[in-house]
Amino acid sequence: MTTDTRRALVVRGGWEGHQPVTITDLFVPFLKDEGFTVDVSDSLSAYEDADLLAATDLVVQCWTMGTITAEQSANLSAAVRAGTGLAGWHGGIVDAFRGDVQYQLLTGGQFLMHPPGFLDHEVHIAPERSDHPVVAGLGDFRVHTEQYWVATDPLVDVLATSTFEADDVRERATVMPAVWARSWGAGRVFVNTIGHKPDDFDVPEVRTLTERGLLWASR
Repeated sequence: MTTDTRRALVVRGGWEGHQPVTITDLFVPFLKDEGFTVDVSDSLSAYEDADLLAATDLVVQCWTMGTITAEQSANLSAAVRAGTGLAGWHGGIVDAFRGDVQYQLLTGGQFLMHPPGFLDHEVHIAPERSDHPVVAGLGDFRVHTEQYWVATDPLVDVLATSTFEADDVRERATVMPAVWARSWGAGRVFVNTIGHKPDDFDVPEVRTLTERGLLWASR
């Protein structure tokens, strides 16, 4: 446990299929053990409070789909540019607020589709980024869950990938970002596309890189 006190804001809600309460509750004790005070908001109105966001070191968002107002989006983006961290997983961060381009620029990616059901697939740590603190010491690993096809900003720092094999839709195998980090002004953003269901985080590597991503993104 660290002795520094930092402030985390967990913003959760939207589509219940991603179990925003259950899964964010997996990480609240971890954040507290790491010295954070943790506030939880079940409303996007938290993004209307610019002073709250400025005083927050890390925003953990798990809000799938939904609509964000222009004010909320602008406040969140400005807070991250000023140093507040933003982190999340799966649809809670990259299948959110589809109508807001500014939000997509902030996160560096957007969910487009996934093949039906849960698939066994391998996640590869990007060799050229294997020294990044989020994935250092981790090897490739397998998961059984949704595999996200995403559109990403070329400026994101891809830390891990998965491969979609050629099929009747795709004429050739395609390597897809699965975990990435990015800078946004003075702030940092962390995205893990894995995390549809709670037991995805029973995979040690998924849990570890997510916890590390939260800490890395924080001010």
